[in-house]
Amino acid sequence: MKHFLIVVDIQNDFVTGSLGTAEAQGIIDNCVKKIKSFDGEIIVTYDTHTADYLNTSEGKKLPVEHCIKDTDGWKLSEKIEKALDGKKYTAVEKPTFGCLELPRIINDMSQGEPFDITLIGLCTDICVVSNALILKAAFYESEVYVDSSCCAGASVATHNAALDTMKCCQINVI
Repeated sequence: MKHFLIVVDIQNDFVTGSLGTAEAQGIIDNCVKKIKSFDGEIIVTYDTHTADYLNTSEGKKLPVEHCIKDTDGWKLSEKIEKALDGKKYTAVEKPTFGCLELPRIINDMSQGEPFDITLIGLCTDICVVSNALILKAAFYESEVYVDSSCCAGASVATHNAALDTMKCCQINVI
């Protein structure tokens, strides 16, 4: 069986930057341990926006510039970057919360073998839940896990609400 780890948007702007939180900072060491000990395929997503972000649909609803491509805020958290050093991983830039490319990428990488998927990252209540639901819909017979100790939301309340939503959709919250 193949195992996939999806590292969702653990970028500087979500950790210490324009949308950073103490909760996000608090999960980094757990994420580092998870990445270092993971034996399988790793996919890293990057929330990726352009300089005209504030003029986009998302930017009008969340008017905080973040993850502008090639800025320091767009880069992975330094500890996450170091944890990935020497590991093979696939990087995926995504312009919005959910990444519709993930099912195709995982399907291609699985080469027909059974697999499970584990997600970690930021933010639980936006990008993690979006991608978990996309993956569960695409691979409804595969187990999808979200490691809650490696996720943080925009707030504790919305983090917990997203975990409850995922549980309702038969995503394993560990």
